Formats: sequence, structure tokens, C-alpha cells
Amino acid sequence: MLFHPAKNPVELRVIHLNKNQEQRREDLMEATQGKAALKQFKKTMAKKAKQALKVKTKNKKKHADDKAQVFVLDFDGDIKATAVKHLREEISTLISTAKKGDEVVVRLESGGGVVHGYGLAAAQLVRLKDAGLKLTVCVDKVAASGGYMMACVADKVVAAPFAIIGSIGVVAQLPNFHKWLKNHDVDYEMFTAGDYKRTVTVFGENDAEDRAKYQEELEQTHELFKHFVNNYRPTLDVAKVATGEHWYGEDALKLNLIDSLQTSDSYILERMEDNEVYALHSRQKPTLAEKLGLAQAAEATLSIAVDKMPDVLARFDLNSRLNILK
Repeated sequence: MLFHPAKNPVELRVIHLNKNQEQRREDLMEATQGKAALKQFKKTMAKKAKQALKVKTKNKKKHADDKAQVFVLDFDGDIKATAVKHLREEISTLISTAKKGDEVVVRLESGGGVVHGYGLAAAQLVRLKDAGLKLTVCVDKVAASGGYMMACVADKVVAAPFAIIGSIGVVAQLPNFHKWLKNHDVDYEMFTAGDYKRTVTVFGENDAEDRAKYQEELEQTHELFKHFVNNYRPTLDVAKVATGEHWYGEDALKLNLIDSLQTSDSYILERMEDNEVYALHSRQKPTLAEKLGLAQAAEATLSIAVDKMPDVLARFDLNSRLNILK
């Protein structure tokens, strides 16, 4: 991480999408039309580029280097929004290098998850806007619940016709083993300080007051969610869409949850016509064992999982109570 040392450092890969697309086009042309056609195509393109540069210079327009650049990020969210670990690194890099007016396109896929995880992910996107960068979110499959919390921050939300959008609501569910423990003569004791340190539990007996307090907490979270969405999409009728329902792209457009219908591929190709577009991908640097593909790496992973099992069980009660955006 940028401001916190990590055991395994993060590495960033930058891909110039314009060059990638040009190379693929040339490969296809060579395969289908032959090298002679490809050579002629390159000459024609070079001539056009030279003429375009002369026209711009003559009219005293900005040079290509002065044009706004476009940067593409990817966020594939799980229930804990763990992808924010790399998203924050990429955003910090962009903020320190991109110019005001540059555009950041985030290809977002997420069905939501824990409140604090997606709250942090949405706050990371807010950093881009605070830095004067234009933010566009593209959704090809799903941006629901916490995913939509992230998407609504954008200046423009683009979604495919059948992408799932919305689900502005909160859900929490947990099993209760109190009756089973009682039937097996197992006592469960819990000690707290503070009236509401613990309300509903997995192993204890939950009463009406516990449930009422927990429901109140869910309602408060929902109100925060609705306020957040309304703050970034003030023209949206939040009361109408904050029912926990989701909609497909075309209906989401009618409800003003999104701004246009288009796949991310189509949108990015359009931006490439007049701009230089770069994709940023960060990842944890692989260890030596991972690079070599040693069997010991798998064994170590299994050993760690076994060692951590008691801790996982001990945290089960807490994790089961985490509010989930849905």
C-alpha cells in the first residue's frame, strides 16, 4: 500500500489501449488481406496523421500531448470489497500524475457487500472528483447495493441494457442456536458493558427489544445510504428507488439511476477516437513460491487456514452481525 508498508509490495502495470487496438487491427489485416495491404494501410494512416498535425499547427490548436487523457480502472467487488486494496493504490497514483480535466473510467462489477467496505470504496472514487478529474462508471453486468453506492458517485453512469442496477437497501441475517443449545443442556453466557453493546446474537436468546434495536440500526444505515445517493444524484427520486429493488439497464435509465445505455467496450472505443487511453492494473507481487508454482505453497496455505480456524470461529458471532448493503 502507498502509505502503509505491505509484506508483499504492489506493482502497477500500464497498458496503452490505443496501441493495443492498433496492433490487433494490423494483425487482423495482415492475416486477412496480406502484408502488401497492411503496408499500404500504414502509409495511408501516416499521411493522414501528418496532415492532421499540420492543420492543428496552422490553426494554433492544442497539440496531441495537451489533450485530456483517459485512464481505465477495474473494480470486481466481492462481499467484503477487498478489491479496494488495489483501487486505492491506482487512484493515489492517478491523483499525483493526471491533469485536471482528465477522465477516469471505472469498469465496475459488484452485487454489494458490507457497509464499511463499500463505504470506503465509494470514498476512494470521491477522491478522484475532489482532484478535478472527470469520473465515469461503466457497468456491464451488475452494480447493485454497495456496487451502486460506488457507481452513483460518478459524473456519468453507463450501463449495458441488461445490467442489474439499484438495490438501494440494507439486509442483515444470522442463525440462532439458542433452542438447540437449550435442548442439549448447554449454557451460553455473555457479558457486556453498555446497554446496546450487543443486541441480537447467534447463541443467546433474542427478545423483542433486541430485535427492535437491531431493526433501528438497519433503518439508520438505510437512511445514510439514501442520503449518500441523493447527494451525488440529486435529480434522482430516491424515495421511489430506495426500496431494495433492482432494475435492468433500460428501466434504470427511465428511473434516472444511470445516464446512458452502452457497454464499457463501446464507450472506451469512442474515447479512443480522440484521446489517448491507458488501462491501469495493480497486483500483489507474487512470492518466489508462487512464481515457481511449488506444491509447498499450497501446503502452506492449507496450514494457515487450519491455524486460523479457531479465530474464524471466535469471530463468527461478530461477522454474522455486520450489516450488508442490498
